[in-house]
Amino acid sequence: MLSLVSRSARSSSRGFGLCSQSVIRAMSSSAGPTPPYTTLAISRPAQDVTHVELHRPNKRNAMNKAFWSEMVDCFNEISNDPDCRVVVFSAAGKVFTAGIDLMDMAGDILQPQGDDTARISWNIRKTIAKFQDTFSVIERCPKPVVVAVHGACVGGGVDLITACDIRLCTQDAWFQVKEVDIGLAADVGTLQRLPKVIGSRSLVNELALTARKMYADEAKSSGLVSRVFADKEAMLTGALELAGEIAARSPVAVQGTKVNLVYSRDHSVAEGLEYMAAWNMSMLQTEDVMKSAQASMEKNNIKNVTFSKL
Repeated sequence: MLSLVSRSARSSSRGFGLCSQSVIRAMSSSAGPTPPYTTLAISRPAQDVTHVELHRPNKRNAMNKAFWSEMVDCFNEISNDPDCRVVVFSAAGKVFTAGIDLMDMAGDILQPQGDDTARISWNIRKTIAKFQDTFSVIERCPKPVVVAVHGACVGGGVDLITACDIRLCTQDAWFQVKEVDIGLAADVGTLQRLPKVIGSRSLVNELALTARKMYADEAKSSGLVSRVFADKEAMLTGALELAGEIAARSPVAVQGTKVNLVYSRDHSVAEGLEYMAAWNMSMLQTEDVMKSAQASMEKNNIKNVTFSKL
């Protein structure tokens, strides 16, 4: 997959704060999905940064059958790509996503296969587990994922963004846990991750039980997103700059930080500390520590330090 990224994109410098407007426009309006994908476009807008774009603009980026497996393949490859240190995830077209493509998915959801209740239920469970993995793979990916949301982010879109590490949005963005409006409880991540993203359990319950829209300002004040931008172009510029700051750091440190943040979220403080000690008993032996410390003491910009691939 990532070998398909153009050589010119690979050779982009780390000066992310100086990204040209042409790069941003290319990110926000790429020609189409990248083979072998039909729903995703993959590019390398800057060194060590991979851009994954949800690309079904004519369908409001609704999540069809292909999307669920392509996301898993894509992020599994990114996880093992030594040339990628950070991911920026965005969407083509006028909105981030309208959620599940009900017309395309109706057969899997409404007409499960099986000879009796037990077998039908077993197959439904397998289908749900497959869909859950589509977003869990983002969380398992050791590379930090910065998601940039514009316009509508509905249903499965909320499942997706809550699995990401850093969330940005535009002023016109809005979010909706839509599932109760179509007769089901959200089952691929929102009900598990959103309560750990937003500080107010009451607010989470309100959003999930009423399917009301949450707009950008409330998303920012509640902690769902960390930054709000005037428009999509400004947001993508900001996402690239943020990705550049992360990519400039030691990949040993960055990936270890993500892994331990995710682990600590789901475990006690004591368990998190024990896991951290076991992790760093080997990771502290990297030469990256000395390089980073030397740059700090010499007041040298970290972006001038060269770290080995991981």
